[in-house]
Formats: sequence, C-alpha cells, structure tokens
Amino acid sequence: MRAVFALLVAFLPTAALGADVRNVRVQVLKKETRAIVELSREAEYKVFTLEGPDRLVLDIVDGKLTRDVTADGRGLVKSVRTGQPAHNRLRIVFDLTAPVRPKSFVLPPADRFRHRLIVDMAALDTIEHEVPKTGRIGKSEQRDVVIAVDAGHGGADPGAIGPGGTYEKRITLKVARLLAAKIDAEPGMRAVLIRDDDTFVPLRDRYEKAREEKADLFVSVHADAALNRSARGSSVYVMSTRGASSEATRYLAERENRSDLIGGVSLNNKDTVLASVLLDLSQGATLEASSQAAEHLLTSLQRMGKAHKRYVERANFFVLRSPDVPSVLIETGFISNPDEERKLNDAGHRDRLAEAILTGMRDYFHAAPPPGTWIAANATQRSHVVARGETLSEIAVRHGVSVARIRRANALASDRVNVGKVLKIPTSS
Repeated sequence: MRAVFALLVAFLPTAALGADVRNVRVQVLKKETRAIVELSREAEYKVFTLEGPDRLVLDIVDGKLTRDVTADGRGLVKSVRTGQPAHNRLRIVFDLTAPVRPKSFVLPPADRFRHRLIVDMAALDTIEHEVPKTGRIGKSEQRDVVIAVDAGHGGADPGAIGPGGTYEKRITLKVARLLAAKIDAEPGMRAVLIRDDDTFVPLRDRYEKAREEKADLFVSVHADAALNRSARGSSVYVMSTRGASSEATRYLAERENRSDLIGGVSLNNKDTVLASVLLDLSQGATLEASSQAAEHLLTSLQRMGKAHKRYVERANFFVLRSPDVPSVLIETGFISNPDEERKLNDAGHRDRLAEAILTGMRDYFHAAPPPGTWIAANATQRSHVVARGETLSEIAVRHGVSVARIRRANALASDRVNVGKVLKIPTSS
C-alpha cells in the first residue's frame, strides 16, 4: 500500500471573523499542477493527501464560502468539491488523477488580488523515477554540467519598474530563456529554468530546486534600480559570509534538514559539532567556487560594456544561500536608468547579454571542469581577452592555472600582456 503523504504546511494567525474563500482556480504549469485559493484575509490552514482514491485536502479554519468554488479539472486535478467536516472548518477537496507531493505558500495582497493560498502538486512517479540526462556523447559517465537559471521576481512580484513602465520580472524572464537556450546549445552543458512563465516562486524554493537538479551552478538574473537615474552598468554578486552563517544556523536547527545531503554527506547521524564542521567545509568550498564563477562572469560582462563596479560584490541575498551549489546573482543593468531600460527592452542587447553570461560560464567550467563531465573529458583550452588593468597573475588565478602554463601556451617571453590580446588558456585538468 502506498504511504499516505501528509504535509502540515503553515500556520497563520487565526482570523477572528474567519476568511472568505472568494475563488478557486487550477492551473497547469510545466511540471506541476497549481491550485490558487483566493481569500479575504489570512487564515490558519492544513494541507494533506489521501489515497483510495487519490485526493488532496485543504482545510481552512473558520473558512467560509462566498460563492460556488467548483473548478474544472486540469492537469493532475480531476475535480474540485467542498465540504464542512466541523462547524469551524471549511474543507476543499481536489480529486486527483495520481498521487502527488504538495507544496504550499501564501502570497500577500497585490493589485486586484487579496491573499492567495497557493498549493503546487507534483506527481510522485515524476519525482521518484525521473532519470537525469546524460552527456551528449552518449556515455553516462560523462554527464552534462547543469546550470540552474533563475529569472528574478515573477507573478505578483514585479521587481523594479523602469521610468518607462518596464517590469523587471519580464526582462529577467526573457534573458533567462535566451540564456537557457544558449546553454542547451553548448556542448557539455544543460540548463534548468527555475521559472519559465510569469509565476512567483518562493526564494528558498528557487535554490532548493537547483539542489534537487544537482546543479553545478545557480545563476539568478535581475535588473538593478537606484534613486540616482544616472546609475548604470552590470554587477555580479555572491553570498556574504553573514548570509552563509545564517543559513548554516537554520540547517543545524531544523530537524528535517539534518537528514538532507549537504555536499554529498548526510548530517542525520552526526552530532551537532561534527555536523557543524561538515556544513562549514561544504559552505566554504561553495563560496570559493561561487567567487571564481563570479569573476569569470564579471570579466565577460565587462568586455560587453560598462560594469557598475570593477569587482565582485557580496550581499546577503536570500536566493544565494544554497549550502552546496555555487551561486551568483547578476544585475544586468539599471532598469531605473532610461537609457539602460531602453537597452534591456532591445532584443539584440538581451541576446548579447545572454551571450556574455554564457561566455563567463564557459570560461569558468573550462577552467575547472567538474569531474565526470563531458567538459572534463573533452575540453582542452579556451581563450581570454585581456582587459584594461589585468595582469597575467590575475588572469592565471581567475582561470585556476599557473602563470607558467599560460606563458608556455602563448610563447610569452615575459609576464607583460597588452590590452585586447587574446590569450590561450589551458584547462586546469
């Protein structure tokens, strides 16, 4: 008999006057079916699943129906019905075509919407039996490098809004789709889009999806904004040590995370001190890899145009907190600057932007390819265009190879290099 999956998702302060259920909608997403329950106010709720037949049940404490909320069946949902098992509890039942694993969150009021309770349903057979893609050369031992591409904001969260009315969420999605297509066309690389439509994805779910996909790199795409409308240029961020410390504390405190794999090691059977040491080692390696990837990305973006800062910046961005997936955040430009807003709305500029990001990724993975990947087995060398102010030692550090190897590969008599010179960079492998 299949196990009954139950999930007590969230408890919110009980509304003394109850919450009116205004509407129930069902949407089909790329890999999931989404139920959207529109509420008049916050409410305490519980989500769980039942079998024989398969159902997902949503109980809302002190919930009240203001209209018939029967919804058409879509995706994994055959039909929707309601009931009242107790005087202070409204029950919404989603009859399913297959068993699911639910995940829920609440969206605050925005535009014409009030509170919305979102329940995403993924089929269990898809979760449990999905087979990872192998390398393009047909050998399972030579896998593709996996890059999770996260389009910032989405759905009820528009992000920054430019002076001409451009929504950041629309620009990030266009750039992310372009970038993913270029990654998929690159030998030895595969892209995973965190969102592929105008939906909101909670921040923790973004990097957790990257972990589930066993991503080698997580890249979050954004567009900056500032009160000073003359601010311009792209930026690249990695997680600050303060943010990493906060996430480590959470992982060690929450029991469900103790059974998780961090850097390929389970913390479940380790005492607190050992678990803390293992997590610290994993995070240290992840932050170092994040910094190396960020350097390559910033260098590539600088070749394309002006960077806001000439160095990689560190910030406590929640979306970068994965303990074992190198993560970077790219601000593609200032949407608050009218000139850069115009560029971000230009398809040609977005294509060049995506190409520059891909080049930075290619340089990073060819410099230190993950073992067992197609790139590790097939890459031999790549190139580097010398930018103003760069030294040969800085270039060597950035690509993870020695100065001597670069000199030999380019027949250089000294460490002096001219701006614009194209250097051959041998791989560290």
